[in-house]
Amino acid sequence: MALFYEFFAGGGMARAGLGAGWRCLFANDFDPKKAFSYAANWGAQGLSVNNVADLTTADLPGAADLAWASFPCQDLSLAGAGAGLQGERSGAFWPFWKLMRRLKEEGRAPRLIVLENVCGALHSHNGEDFAAIGGALANAGYRFGAVVIDVAYFLPQSRPRLFIIGAAGPISASLKTAAPDPRWHPARLVQAYGKLSERAMTQWVWWALPTPPRRPLSFIDLIEDEPQGVQWHTPEETRRLLSLMSAVNLQKVENAKKEGRRLVGGLYKRMRRDAAGRKTQRAEVRFDGMAGCLRTPTGGSSRQSILLVEGDAVRSRLLSPRETARLMGLPEQYTLPKNYNEAYHLTGDGVAVPVVRFLAANLLEPALIAFTQSANRKAARR
Repeated sequence: MALFYEFFAGGGMARAGLGAGWRCLFANDFDPKKAFSYAANWGAQGLSVNNVADLTTADLPGAADLAWASFPCQDLSLAGAGAGLQGERSGAFWPFWKLMRRLKEEGRAPRLIVLENVCGALHSHNGEDFAAIGGALANAGYRFGAVVIDVAYFLPQSRPRLFIIGAAGPISASLKTAAPDPRWHPARLVQAYGKLSERAMTQWVWWALPTPPRRPLSFIDLIEDEPQGVQWHTPEETRRLLSLMSAVNLQKVENAKKEGRRLVGGLYKRMRRDAAGRKTQRAEVRFDGMAGCLRTPTGGSSRQSILLVEGDAVRSRLLSPRETARLMGLPEQYTLPKNYNEAYHLTGDGVAVPVVRFLAANLLEPALIAFTQSANRKAARR
């Protein structure tokens, strides 16, 4: 069984994705509310509710095969203030990395490290933040590379995320490719690679991943018939949402009515400029079988609503907590916070479960097998 540490763990969504073949030695999050959800689903054993900067290697038991770190994204996202890795939140990467360096000094460095974040990390500070992460991995002796995976391959949500994977061991030929694959290495990632230091470039790997399976679900498949935790809007509230739409979005609603079947559209309220250049609130909807990217309801971001269209009947409401969990691939038995905003924050701030499983099955687990086989061959030659 593979062993792992889970940093910035939230509700344990990386743990859910890794699955039963992995055992968590240690988990950490500084948010007591998220930690409460983690404990409710996984138990409190090995869970530390502390700022990562307050941890020492004495808090980390044993030797893990993997350290997973979904470090805070706020200072790296497009909605952030541009502080990058020097920001108060995304800067938590550095105390995490200090722990990794000290584990290396103690001979307990994880053989694999996965860093998950928003794609804004690729161009934050003109690529300097990504280069700094790459330099840290290279200087610690890790071969590393990155992939961008959109959860839309697996679930009906548009949510591309960056995964930086470092490996301290021999990498089999089947896990790497000679050139970038556009499915996993888009132009913005290739551009960020070009800003790495020469030393970091020598440690770079273009990770190889297979074509994912066909996505089995549409947005409508995840919608609760009798939603828990939310109520349908009044007809007046629905009319107000429709009144915030541009002609283009109103036409989308009319087209959905003409379909003559039950359709659901994801809806966000956004600030746009009108013809006179003034900021005005608009409601924007999509009926392509996909939800918009879940966003935590902080920093001015709106919570996602839905429009349910059945012929001429149009109803609206917020996404329910369970629907947000389904959009992240969490199982039905996963215990969510009772408070709506806390549930939305937990899921919207997490990593999609099937993406973690995809990475584990096609990269992390094969890499660990290769490490073990290499070590066995070396031992046999002695």
